[in-house]
Amino acid sequence: MEPVVYDFHTHTYLSDGVLSPIELIRFAMVRGYGAIAVTDHVSAATMERVLREVRADCKLAEEYWGVTAICGVELTNIPAGSVRSLARRARELGAEIVVVHGETIAEPVEPGTNLAAVSTPEVDILAHPGLLTEKEAKLARENGVYLELSSRRGHSLTNGHVAKLAARCGAPLLINSDAHEPADLHTTEYLRKVAEGAGLTSDEILQASRENPQVLLKKIRP
Repeated sequence: MEPVVYDFHTHTYLSDGVLSPIELIRFAMVRGYGAIAVTDHVSAATMERVLREVRADCKLAEEYWGVTAICGVELTNIPAGSVRSLARRARELGAEIVVVHGETIAEPVEPGTNLAAVSTPEVDILAHPGLLTEKEAKLARENGVYLELSSRRGHSLTNGHVAKLAARCGAPLLINSDAHEPADLHTTEYLRKVAEGAGLTSDEILQASRENPQVLLKKIRP
């Protein structure tokens, strides 16, 4: 079986990345991606426009290149109390995947965001959750919210903590790039290094990099 990369957290120039959605998807294909989710930063003001534009390029890429290109959003630095309503709104507007920008230690994310995300059925991924609590990890397991191990500078500093809690509580993990430019995109080799750096065993790496992504894809595209 050829190595395949799955990545459910990336950005284009529709938020703070450097490529258009179609360019990002093309660069990812060349890197060996089998599936990519385009999840630009949004809030109430930008969600509808961003989803409309991302959806058009994801459709184009799938039609002509056959890559799995998923239209999504990352709800970023929003009030914790608005997570549930904005996640629902994103679904109504056609988001196939909803990521919440977690309480990374690199940014002043409002406390309570992690808890709101793992308690919301419409949320798929809690990105870079920072100093995640055991209660939050257990809720992620119960509600099927994936916890992210990130390769992004700053956000990745707490990967080891997140990995340990996920293992202890049985919460599912994904390894995402949070790519903002082509150099950020994963290769299978680099993805494995990120996972090993977080302390994952070989079996845990397989689960986080291959098995869990496939389960999530079946949820998104049943």
